[in-house]
Amino acid sequence: MTQAIATITLPDGEAIPVLGQGTWTIADRPERRTAAMAALNAGLDAGLTLIDTAEMYGDGASEELIGAAIAGRRDAAFLVSKVYPHNAGRQSAVAACEASLRRLRTDRLDLYLLHWPGGIPLGETVAAFERLKADGKIRHWGASNFGVAAMEGLIAAGGTGVAANQVLYNCGRRGIEFDLMSWQAARGIPIMAYSPIEQGRLPRHPALAAIAARHPGATAAQVALAFTLRKGGVVAIPQMGTPAHVAENRPAADLVLTPGDIVAIDAAFPPPTRRRALEML
Repeated sequence: MTQAIATITLPDGEAIPVLGQGTWTIADRPERRTAAMAALNAGLDAGLTLIDTAEMYGDGASEELIGAAIAGRRDAAFLVSKVYPHNAGRQSAVAACEASLRRLRTDRLDLYLLHWPGGIPLGETVAAFERLKADGKIRHWGASNFGVAAMEGLIAAGGTGVAANQVLYNCGRRGIEFDLMSWQAARGIPIMAYSPIEQGRLPRHPALAAIAARHPGATAAQVALAFTLRKGGVVAIPQMGTPAHVAENRPAADLVLTPGDIVAIDAAFPPPTRRRALEML
């Protein structure tokens, strides 16, 4: 039975969970396939129904693994995938989406993102996304790795239907707090935060460990995730390769940090004081 979890809303009002499942390298180690598939299903059971992937991840292997893992449970998931910029043309984006659908064993994506800004005119990509939406192959579309200027360019190119923007964000990568976060909040466009625990490095930081020790049963990873989610309007998508990772991360959606915790994090990871180039991994 799926557990209840806090949600945020897309611009059209649809609710999505604040904590989802990233799958960047989930298919890179064949010997871990069974554990990865079990983790995806444990995540669905725990309410982490948003599953994020991309045609780039493992050259489609991530999508194939997800399709196999959730066979028979497709309707329980909110599936997100991404198209390469060089595949984002008026016709090529349609073909790329259809290939992703085949690998995922589904007839539609819930959210389809342009992976990063590229050389194809954004108007072409928007036209392709709107065609895919009209044909029922995607339900929403958005961007990834877009800063404020790129988001403004997307909207100017006809992309008023953008539903989300996925960017690198965690307590050690706070550049979007200077401008992008407020820009999107003012327009009701959620941020999807990838690498919210910096690929496992942040939980080793002593400041986060000290904060976790003040919250009974909490871990440093949970503190890092709770920080990412603290302002609302953000979905965090850590990768969880085993059911144990799911069990550890799920409580972060309910962890409330104190003002003192935030002061300590600000001291260890100072917020931005000027505009910075958008960071990417």
